[in-house]
Amino acid sequence: MQYSWFIWSLLLIGIWFATYLSLDTKERKREMLIVSLLTSLLGLSEPLFVPEYWAPPSLFNLALRTGFDIESLIFSFGIGGIAVVLYDRIFHTMYEQIPSQAHHDPRHRYHLWAILAAPIIFILLELTTRFNPIYIAIIAMILGGLATWYCRPDLKKKMIVSAILFLGLYFFYFLILIAMSPGYVEKVWNLKGISGILIVGIPLEELLFALSFGFLWSSIYEHIKWKKLV
Repeated sequence: MQYSWFIWSLLLIGIWFATYLSLDTKERKREMLIVSLLTSLLGLSEPLFVPEYWAPPSLFNLALRTGFDIESLIFSFGIGGIAVVLYDRIFHTMYEQIPSQAHHDPRHRYHLWAILAAPIIFILLELTTRFNPIYIAIIAMILGGLATWYCRPDLKKKMIVSAILFLGLYFFYFLILIAMSPGYVEKVWNLKGISGILIVGIPLEELLFALSFGFLWSSIYEHIKWKKLV
């Protein structure tokens, strides 16, 4: 079990590379790489989750000694890129730039606030509540996604479908961890600090995380770059 977290995160990178190589345009590949690099920074938030949410054995025992670990950076890199292109990869969508004059639409006045909504909500809840950080992350991503939905209603279909697709992918990905390391969830996750509900051995919170992450993150590139689905 010592290297389960590391092997599991490397497996995700394998899925990432397979997805990346299957993309049909340089623009898609560039989008996936940029979002992955930015998402990898979320791995630096790991000290907020260790040991309140889980306490995984990691390379050099970094997670338990410092809160930080290399695996979180790898994992965050992988999920970010996959979530942002999964819908496009399956449905072969096309994009076009939103004209600058359309930026003055009343809803677009909240463009920047909608993008920043999730991190702002996360920070506020982390400072003012005693919720387990996984619930704070889920709430922040859902509310951030709804803010994006309000600002960019043209992306709502992609956001909903992507949430379901990413949940499905993450569900089967998590089953690999369970098959690879029986008893790992019970040993590593702080089940007493969360709901303790397991669905086919997977903590409910992990599935809620996947659903909310796919909901928010699938639209982040188009929202920031002012692109729309054609």
